[in-house]
Amino acid sequence: MKITLVRHGEVEEAFIGKYNGHNDIGLSRRGKKQMQELAHALKDERFDAVFSSDLRRARESIEPFGFDAVIFDAALREKSWGEHEGLGFDAIISKGLVYESFSQWLDALGGESVAAYQERVSRFFKKLCSCEYENVFVMTHAGVIRTLMGLHKGLSLEESFSLALPYGSVVVFDTKKQTFSTVKYKIG
Repeated sequence: MKITLVRHGEVEEAFIGKYNGHNDIGLSRRGKKQMQELAHALKDERFDAVFSSDLRRARESIEPFGFDAVIFDAALREKSWGEHEGLGFDAIISKGLVYESFSQWLDALGGESVAAYQERVSRFFKKLCSCEYENVFVMTHAGVIRTLMGLHKGLSLEESFSLALPYGSVVVFDTKKQTFSTVKYKIG
C-alpha cells in the first residue's frame, strides 16, 4: 500500500509557531493557496480511499482536492496540549513551566500523554494497513506524520519531532517496503 501523507496548509497567522493541538483553527490565505497548488499538482493521482483529520485546518486543506468521499477521523488529530494550546514556547515559559529536557517538556505541557498519542497514531495506521487499499491519501498534522515515521524508523521522540515538515509537506509511506519518501512540489 502507498499512503500519501499531507500536512495541512499554513494556519492563521496568530497561530503560527504555537502548540495548536486540538484548537480548531483555519488556514491563512497563504495556506489556502498552498493547498490549491498542491491539489493541482496531484490532480492526476487516483486514490482508493481518502482520510483526514476532522479539525478545521485539515478540512480546509482538503477542500481544493475535490475528493468525492472523505473519511474524517479524530484519530488523525494533532496531539492535545491541554491548557497550553494556542500558546508559544515563550508564553508557556512565562506561565512558570521550566524546560529541562524534551520528554519532560512534553509531559509538563499536559493534555494527551505521549504514550496515548503514539498509541492513537499507531492504532489508526495499523487498522488502515489491514485494509485492501493500494493508494491512500491522508490529510493530517505534522505531529502525526512525525510520530508515524518515528515509530517505523525506531527514532526517539525528540528525533521524530525534529523532522522538518513545513506546511503542505507530502510524505509517501510505502507499507510493503516500510520506507518513507518526501515528495517536493512547488507550492507557495
